[in-house]
Amino acid sequence: MKKLFAILALVFSAHMLVAAPTNDKDSKKEKTELTEAQKERLAEIEARVDEIKAMDFGAMSKEERKDVRMELKEMKEEAKRAGGGVYISVGAIIIILLILILVT
Repeated sequence: MKKLFAILALVFSAHMLVAAPTNDKDSKKEKTELTEAQKERLAEIEARVDEIKAMDFGAMSKEERKDVRMELKEMKEEAKRAGGGVYISVGAIIIILLILILVT
């Protein structure tokens, strides 16, 4: 019975998450503007990624490929921090709702 209740709660909560778009200008999020230094850094990151895409990985050693992969990960994290924002996936929202339902 609890499994059935959990499944029904999951289905109904997924339907509640669908929101209708609004045309209100006040309800829209304003994007944060990047500073000039952040814009320059993002341009540098894009240029470096283009360089990496043009590389011949077949001629590289295993260590060199690992270094390039680590560099790409670091640049990706830096770009995410510059963009900012906190994102919650739909799965996380469903889990939170299920926990709240089961606790109450």
